[in-house]
Amino acid sequence: MSMSDPIADMLTRIRNAQMVEKKEVNVPVSNLKSAIASVMQQEGYIESFTVDGIVARKTLSIKLKYYDSKPVIEKLKRISKPGLRVYVGSSQMPSVMNGLGIVIVSTPKGVMTGQAAHAQNIGGEVLCSVY
Repeated sequence: MSMSDPIADMLTRIRNAQMVEKKEVNVPVSNLKSAIASVMQQEGYIESFTVDGIVARKTLSIKLKYYDSKPVIEKLKRISKPGLRVYVGSSQMPSVMNGLGIVIVSTPKGVMTGQAAHAQNIGGEVLCSVY
């Protein structure tokens, strides 16, 4: 079965796992999903992630992070969708909750936060926001 938006599926699986207070969630792996998980780990929104399984059936295991039995991620929102892509330049990079959250951007130099893209003066596709 093909999936029309695998990134939205990953974000929804994380949201659903946090609602039932799971410690780990598994999603099918891709390079883009691994890069998004890497940015979320660097920014402190998840504990860690690993790629498990054999070649044909690899999964991305994401260990979720909680603080005082509440999830660290308050909200995950998909911004650029397959039907409506959202591209921004470095000067129009959106901020989330006045800098308390992050936007994850796919740029020509890789997947990074909006702040890092703005600092390097590059734009790209705004994938999602996390806070």
